Amino acid sequence: MVKVTLIKSTIGEVKSVKATIAALGLKKIRSERTFEDTPVLRGQLKKVEHLVKVENV
Repeated sequence: MVKVTLIKSTIGEVKSVKATIAALGLKKIRSERTFEDTPVLRGQLKKVEHLVKVENV
């Protein structure tokens, strides 16, 4: 399991980064979601790694 927390705003980011954050279900700063660790999720996190904090649970 992986806990993902949005730590920076998406203001000024390109559409694809904003769409990835929305697909992860993160709306506001400090919002958190927990996911199963999959290759698809790792690809999404790699794209937005400058905006999120990732913790193994």
